[in-house]
Amino acid sequence: MPHIIAEPCIGTKDTSCVEVCPVDCIHPTKDDSDHEDAEMLYIDPDTCIDCGLCVDECPVQAIYPEEDLPSEWQKYVQINLEYYENK
Repeated sequence: MPHIIAEPCIGTKDTSCVEVCPVDCIHPTKDDSDHEDAEMLYIDPDTCIDCGLCVDECPVQAIYPEEDLPSEWQKYVQINLEYYENK
C-alpha cells in the first residue's frame, strides 16, 4: 500500500489532499454520499500511484508512506483497505 491516512484525520476530514491527488484515490470526497457519515478519509491502495502530493497538503499530518507510518498507527493500513473492500 503506497500511502496511508491515519488517526489525525479522524473528525477532521479536510479535503485539501483530495484536491491535489492526480488519480482520485482519496475518498470520501465532499461530493460522495458517505462523506458526512465517514469518520475520516481513506486512500485506495489499488488506485494510488505513490506520488506523495497529498502528504504535504494534509493540514493535520495524517498521511504517510506505509514504510514511515508510526507504529502506533499500523492498524490504519487495514482500516484503509477495509473501506475500499466494503465499497
